[in-house]
Amino acid sequence: MKLQNESLLDRHDQEMIRILSQEGRIPVTELAARVGLSKTPCQVRLKRLIAEGVILGFKVMLDPVKLGMEQVVFVEVKLTDTTERALSEFNAAVQQVPEIEQCHMIAGAFDYLLKLRTQDMRRYREILGGVVSALPHVGSTSTHVSMQSVKDEAY
Repeated sequence: MKLQNESLLDRHDQEMIRILSQEGRIPVTELAARVGLSKTPCQVRLKRLIAEGVILGFKVMLDPVKLGMEQVVFVEVKLTDTTERALSEFNAAVQQVPEIEQCHMIAGAFDYLLKLRTQDMRRYREILGGVVSALPHVGSTSTHVSMQSVKDEAY
């Protein structure tokens, strides 16, 4: 695997990334043992991966069901204006909506795909009518309700 800055990720780097993506709190000594390195070289590699931006950070993974946020919907958004100014205004506004977990600009029949998470369908309807539809330059939306998450992992 090659990074944009031309350095290579060898098998140790790739294995470290694989393990850390699943177990972000693993102690360095255990990580080193699992990838076949001693602690110090493993720490050096880890610091390099962080410095090069391959590893952006570590975060807590929460169970949305236990937090009462079980409803997942995907919303196609068509904008009325797709100038750079309009896109920037929409992008900035999306950042302010906590229920929007993901926002992707799409090349296709619509402009953006949003992933929202709410307590239930009633709350989603409130967010759709009062927040999503009121975002800058929104012309229309189309909602797709997730019935079940088959695979849901961050990269």
